[in-house]
Amino acid sequence: MTIYHNPDCGTSRNTLAMIRNAGIDPEVIEYLKNPPSRETLVDLIDRAGLTPRALLREKGTPYADLGLGDESLSDDVLVDAMMAHPILINRPLVVTPLGVRLCRPSEVVLDILPSEQRGAFTKEDGERVVDDAGRKVN
Repeated sequence: MTIYHNPDCGTSRNTLAMIRNAGIDPEVIEYLKNPPSRETLVDLIDRAGLTPRALLREKGTPYADLGLGDESLSDDVLVDAMMAHPILINRPLVVTPLGVRLCRPSEVVLDILPSEQRGAFTKEDGERVVDDAGRKVN
């Protein structure tokens, strides 16, 4: 299991904590320091059922400065931008035997974990997402 993680992102930290709450010690790739190869990024996008545009992050990135809101830009151009500026890759991306997901919100990870939660989990903002029995709170 792998998480493409940004330790400065609360959503990413919550996702990693839920993975660990399931008793899993994932490979943690800090993608800003060690970005995926172009081939890996394209594969992750495909396996997650996304488009490059759907994976682009706007907040806190050079998205606007680079004119990436232009809908006429090709997927290749968007992937090129993410390769040049990894901060444009939205996070966290999680890879498990059950699939690949962009875990926004963080509790999306619960749908692809091969193990159940071992107990309650509350996100950093105080939102409870898993009860004492390890079940997702709706």
